[in-house]
Amino acid sequence: MKLTILMPCLDEAETLAACIRKAQRWIARRGIAAEVLIADNGSRDGSQAIAESLGARVLSVARRGYGAALAAGALQARGEYVIMGDSDDSYDFGRLDAFLDRLEAGDDLVMGNRFRGGIAPGAMPWKNRYIGNPVLSWIGRLLFKCPVGDFHCGLRGFRRDAFLRMGLRTTGMEFASEMVIKATLMKLRISEVPTTLSPDGRSRPPHLRPWRDGWRHLRFMLLFSPRWLFWLPGLAMLSGALALYLPLLAGPLRLGRVDLDVHSLLYAQAGVVLGLAAMSFGLLVRMVGAREGLLEDRALLRWLRESPALEVGGLLGAALLTAGLAWGLQSVHAWGQAGFGPLGPASLVREVSAAITLCSLGGLVLLTALVVGFLSLPTAEGGP
Repeated sequence: MKLTILMPCLDEAETLAACIRKAQRWIARRGIAAEVLIADNGSRDGSQAIAESLGARVLSVARRGYGAALAAGALQARGEYVIMGDSDDSYDFGRLDAFLDRLEAGDDLVMGNRFRGGIAPGAMPWKNRYIGNPVLSWIGRLLFKCPVGDFHCGLRGFRRDAFLRMGLRTTGMEFASEMVIKATLMKLRISEVPTTLSPDGRSRPPHLRPWRDGWRHLRFMLLFSPRWLFWLPGLAMLSGALALYLPLLAGPLRLGRVDLDVHSLLYAQAGVVLGLAAMSFGLLVRMVGAREGLLEDRALLRWLRESPALEVGGLLGAALLTAGLAWGLQSVHAWGQAGFGPLGPASLVREVSAAITLCSLGGLVLLTALVVGFLSLPTAEGGP
């Protein structure tokens, strides 16, 4: 079979028949071997019976979620290619030629672009049309260099073998973002074709919740890019804090008309620790993501898993901890010589700050090394 037209369904009795008929008429006109597959996610309005009466194949998907329904449908698809689209009659299943043409030309993922094809009045809320979709698509292009102008178009086509290689994991609305991001990271062939969007034909509110689902897409994209969420902010914070901390450790600092002393030193100290912590978390998120198949497993990560990271990081962390404790004992000795009274002298506060910073950094490096060592343990897929 050449093609599967896949529609996720959850209580779409009002519009499902129209979508199926449009798809079937297009299949007959195109003259290809194709099927219409309905991935039903627990409808209670008779949608399954409607689909079966029109000759569509119905797949019951117990696990709830937009992504879960589509993933199950794609896995059970009989076609070499899959074109997916919502069953609310907002997409025109009678105009799929451009999608199939690009798939037959060798593209792995073909995205619809509603902004190029046309959005009918009332088809998309203004906040989605002018804020949500443009901003999220721009962020997707910025973070991942995705060659897509309409990141969240629900009408898209893909080669089934490419879908299997992507190994998509999310079960909710994030599924749409994950597909585009992973296809980009895997350097699959991606193209875009104009498509239209019409007001859906349902009398009830849509399943989509703009603010909630928009946040879920944004959160997913940020979590999917530890470099932008953890590494770069952490590096900027660490560098800036160190540039302030080290001079203040030697003594007061005057910047223009502003005098900085031990109070600024403590804030800079917090920035140093938080900056390194952010970079450590970014590394761990990247390793966990690669281990779970969510993120690309890069050469640097493979090298890190094969290197003695636990031993080297453990020794470095222990050395920093030891230096911090030694510095701290020296500060306690100086405090004792002052009669264990108030820590008035600024020089003594600087000594304590340096000791605490070294201990904090050492502990952070040691704990990160332990987690890296744990994540580097070799495992067998599927158990022994």
